[in-house]
Amino acid sequence: MNMLSPTLPTPPVGSDALADRMAGIVGAANVRRDDQARELFSQDVYARAGETAALVVAPSDTAQLSAVIVAAREAGFDCVPRGGGMSYTKGYLPQSANSISLDLGRMDKVLAVRAGDMVVTVQAGCTWKVLYETLAPLGLRTPFWGPLSGLISTIGGGLSQGNAFFGAGHHGTGGESVVAYTAVLADGQILRTGARGADGDSPFYRFYGPDMAGLFNGDCGAFAIKAEITLRLIPLPKHEAYASFSFKTGADMFAALTGMTKAGIASELCGFDPRLTRIRLKRASLSADLGALKNVVGKQGSLLKGMKEAAKIALAGRSFIDDGDFALHVVCEGRSAAGVADDLAEARRIAAAYRGVEVENTIPKVMRAQPFVAVNSMVGPNGERWVPIHCLAPLSRAHEIFQAIEAEFDAMRAELDAHGVENAFLFSSMSTNAIVIEPTFYWPDAMLPMHHAYVEPGHMAKLPVNPPNAAAAAVVEKARQRLLDLFARNGLGHFQVGRTYPYYDSRDAASRTLLEQVKRTLDPDHRLNPGVLGL
Repeated sequence: MNMLSPTLPTPPVGSDALADRMAGIVGAANVRRDDQARELFSQDVYARAGETAALVVAPSDTAQLSAVIVAAREAGFDCVPRGGGMSYTKGYLPQSANSISLDLGRMDKVLAVRAGDMVVTVQAGCTWKVLYETLAPLGLRTPFWGPLSGLISTIGGGLSQGNAFFGAGHHGTGGESVVAYTAVLADGQILRTGARGADGDSPFYRFYGPDMAGLFNGDCGAFAIKAEITLRLIPLPKHEAYASFSFKTGADMFAALTGMTKAGIASELCGFDPRLTRIRLKRASLSADLGALKNVVGKQGSLLKGMKEAAKIALAGRSFIDDGDFALHVVCEGRSAAGVADDLAEARRIAAAYRGVEVENTIPKVMRAQPFVAVNSMVGPNGERWVPIHCLAPLSRAHEIFQAIEAEFDAMRAELDAHGVENAFLFSSMSTNAIVIEPTFYWPDAMLPMHHAYVEPGHMAKLPVNPPNAAAAAVVEKARQRLLDLFARNGLGHFQVGRTYPYYDSRDAASRTLLEQVKRTLDPDHRLNPGVLGL
C-alpha cells in the first residue's frame, strides 16, 4: 500500500550538499533523504506536519550529535529532535522546509551502571524497556521507570516531553528521577549539569546550586538537545500486590482515586471509565492473553503460585467488571511483604468507603507482568484512528474537571455520533498531589504511515481498513480544541506540551521574558525545534 503523500515536496536547495556533509559525520547509511523516511519523520501519532523534513540524520554519540547540529546551523537548517515518535502534540514536527529530523534512535545505549553511586547513565535514545531489562538482573530500577509505550518511547523523548505511569504514584514523572544531563547547544557546545565528580564525567547529584537540569525537563528540545542522561537508582522492590475495584459512579471512583493518591500507597493507580474498559477488552486477543498468562506465571516467584494466579485470571475471563462501571486498578510495591500488605489493606479500606467492590485483579497483574507491550493500542479495535489529550488536575478539583470535560462531550454528542467519533477516559495519579485525566478519541479514518511503522503487522492485518474521513477528523479537532480551551480556563497542567497546549501564552509576563531570554542565550538563531512550547 502506498502511504506516501501525493504532494511530498522536493527537498530544498542545499540539502544535497548538507546530506553529503552529514554522511561524513555519521556515515552515509545514517543519512536518509528518501520520501518514505522524510514523511514518516514529519508526522506523529495524530498529525502530519505542514512541512516535510529535508533529511533524517541519525548520530550515534554526543560528538556526532554536536557535529551534526553545527553542520545544520552553518547550512541554515533547523534541527528537530525525535526519539521514539510517540508524541501526539506535534512536539517534533518540522516547521520549515529547511529542517533536518534528528533521529536519536542510534543513541540507544546504557553507558554506565554505577551501582556504588546508585546512578545509571544512558544515551537519550535508549528505550525505557532496554533500561529496565538492563537493571532488573542487578536488583535495581529507576524510581520512575517508563510510560506504557516504553517498548518504543525513549528516555530522552520522555524527559523532553514529560510522561507518566510506572512508578509515578510514588515518584512522580520521569524528570523527578533525573540526576544530570549532558546536552548539546545550538552552537555545538556541550553543557553538563549537576555535581559530576573529579573527572567531570561521573554525575552523582542533581542539586548543586540552581537546578539547571530542571530547565531541560519538558523543554521538547527548545533549549538544547539531550545527549546523555543520568538517573537515580533504587533497589528493585521485592514485593508487589495488586487490586482492582469497580464503582457504579464516577464520583465514587474519583473519591477513591484521590484518597489513595493522598495516602501515597500505590506505585501505580490507573482508572478506566466504562467505555475504555469495553474498548480494552474488545481489543485484546487470545494470543496476547496467553503471552500475558505466561509472564504472570514467571512473575510470581514460584511455579505453584504462578499457576494459581494465571488460573484465576483465566477463570475471570473478560467479565470481571460490570458493563457501565468505572474501574480502578492498584499496584502496591515495597521492600517487605508486610508493608505492601498494609498498603493494599489501606487501598481496600478507601475503596470500600466509597462503595467500591473488589473484582479480579487481572489488569494490574498483567500490566506489571508485561509492562512494555507492542503499541497496538495506537489504533482502535475496528481499525479506528486514536488520539489522546490530557490534563493534570489538582486533587480537590479532579472530579469537577472530569464532569466539565463530559459536559463538553455531551454538548457535541450529536455531532460526534453522526461521524462515528467515540471517546473514553484513562485516569492516573502523580505522586501525592495530582491526577492525570486523559480523554481519548476513536474515529473511522485512514491510517498514517506512522501506524504501519509501529503497529505489529500481524495485528494491523486483522483490522478493517477505513477510508480517509476528513469530516470525522475535523470533528475530533473541534472537540480537542474545546477541551484545550477548558483546560486553559481552569489553569491546568500538561505533559508533552509540544505545539498543542498554549504553554507560552499561559505564562505571566515575567515568565515569558525569562523563557525568551533563555532561548535567545542558548539558541539565538532559533534553530533548535523552533515554535515548540509556543516560543
